[in-house]
Amino acid sequence: MEQLKPDATAVYVAAGQAAGAIGEAIEAEIPLVVAVAEHIPLHDMLRIHSMLRTQAKTRLVGPNAPGIISPIGRCRIGFPPIPFFAAGSVGIVAKSGTLSYETVASTTRAGIGQSLVIGIGGDVLPGTNFVDALTVFEHDEATKGIIIVGEVGGFAEAQAAEWVKQYRKRNANPKPIMGLVTGNLAVPGRVMGHAGAFAVQGEEKAAEKIRLLEDAGVVMTDHPAKFGMVMKELLEATPLPDPKNKYSDAPDTHINENIDIYARRGEPQRVHPKQQTHSQKRSLHNYARRPRHTINHTVCQGRRNISFKGSKTLTLLKKAGIPVAPDLASTEEQLMTVIEVDRMRNQLRLQMIRSSPNENGRECEGALYFNVSDSSQSMVMGIHRLFEDLELRPECQDNFQTTIDSLIRFFIETEASSFELQLVPDKAQRFTAQNAILSFDDAAYRSAGRHKDIQALQTAEDGIPEEVEAEKDGIVYIKLPGNGNIGSLGTSIPITFNGAGLAMNTVDALTQRGGHCANFLDTGGKATRETVKTSFRVILKDPRVTTIFVNIFGGLTLCDMIAEGILLAYRDLGIELPVVVRLRGTNEKEGQRMIAESGLPLRAFDDFEEAAAAVIELAGRS
Repeated sequence: MEQLKPDATAVYVAAGQAAGAIGEAIEAEIPLVVAVAEHIPLHDMLRIHSMLRTQAKTRLVGPNAPGIISPIGRCRIGFPPIPFFAAGSVGIVAKSGTLSYETVASTTRAGIGQSLVIGIGGDVLPGTNFVDALTVFEHDEATKGIIIVGEVGGFAEAQAAEWVKQYRKRNANPKPIMGLVTGNLAVPGRVMGHAGAFAVQGEEKAAEKIRLLEDAGVVMTDHPAKFGMVMKELLEATPLPDPKNKYSDAPDTHINENIDIYARRGEPQRVHPKQQTHSQKRSLHNYARRPRHTINHTVCQGRRNISFKGSKTLTLLKKAGIPVAPDLASTEEQLMTVIEVDRMRNQLRLQMIRSSPNENGRECEGALYFNVSDSSQSMVMGIHRLFEDLELRPECQDNFQTTIDSLIRFFIETEASSFELQLVPDKAQRFTAQNAILSFDDAAYRSAGRHKDIQALQTAEDGIPEEVEAEKDGIVYIKLPGNGNIGSLGTSIPITFNGAGLAMNTVDALTQRGGHCANFLDTGGKATRETVKTSFRVILKDPRVTTIFVNIFGGLTLCDMIAEGILLAYRDLGIELPVVVRLRGTNEKEGQRMIAESGLPLRAFDDFEEAAAAVIELAGRS
């Protein structure tokens, strides 16, 4: 390392060991680190962010990122499929790898190409966000237009909207910016393929993100295939930059207005209600408006989480030394308590609200931000400040300190993703837990083999049979609600894709065009003959299904291999339903030819609009 002194490194390490490799690169002060692994354990990434906050040498892109590529500079770090790229003038930043490839292909077809493409990844805690990329694009002379591809989950799109608003204010001739946000029909509380593709209370839904970006001046579209021609028109209508109008060198302090010095130092922090930022107030405001004595927080389920409630949670809390009282009567001293990951700060947050006002009639609430590696002394001080914010009776302080400390330690030791419970004092002023919902990071077991005891608590009733079957082959399958009766269709359309972003976007796009989807299905980067066959098998178990739509964009995945899998499934499973196939990407012509010449009642398309119209028409006949 001393001899080479690299400017960048790519981490092609399995998820269970990836954090160690990233940490080594940070310690070596390598300026740019690109991590591609998906499902790195959540607490491993929390430790990485603790490291990143203490240094200023290394920039992390990812994890769960396809990487970055500069067609102009002919440099690629990661695995973006080179054939789709062409040197040009558009800077692209995207969470979804597959949607970034669709966007690239669209701009290449339009003849405007790309200057730099940054895949920031769909992880819960990414190292680089939209604002970081937008700042690069702003000052890059080769970038004339900008495209943002976002999705449900987190605050990155809202932060990007604020950045765009300020950028357009300070620049007389701003570069045209387009955008897409997918996940409008994401099922609440479900992880939609990507590790970070879920929204919890206090975060903007996809529709709200779209509105924020539109209000900031971003030209929004509903499908990445439209980016190329629209951006070409915008570039042609954009006046050349005035050399007298220099970009401002003033720091963009608004970008980090919600992150104070405590978060940057990595210290545990309490937030007094009077000192909270707008976004923090929004989250607490949502809690405060709930019915008293209840917690109705969104629990995320899917490949990323294992969730328990009822007797299983009581058993787990007892083992951690936390008193439980399932039948304890509700009192006015209830503390509604949530521990979860704060995706804006990349830290953990303990949030508490008293169910009754203080002596002056004021609602008492507080939050403590902390890191997995914080010292015992700093944690004690943070819990003490939280106790003061809640204005509890002095005689409760010692037990409050002990109970909260045990709860936090249990959360960290078990690599939990969220805890929701009520803490209620008994007659002896000892806090006991009730109505708990405990969620744990599934990746800690699947990627690193940790916490087998928690994994063993899962039973068949904890999952949906079709989803469990699909998951065995690495497929994310989620039934969408509804009976399929929308307008004149009277049916539903099941869909299979590769790529979570592509899957979410296609569900959104078909619905906007009058279709109604029966499921979300993402084969991910493991789209093979076998996974395609399994996907069909799972889909056909849904009695609502009358038409099937296969939408594949092959980056690393070969379209001819997917076509072979479709033909195999059609014959082996005896499929009698109409199937529409859209194949784009690597070996697309060969894949489309195989479908067209198969002699089977399959319809193959290159264009999404044509494919969507065909599948909706077929569904309407059923």
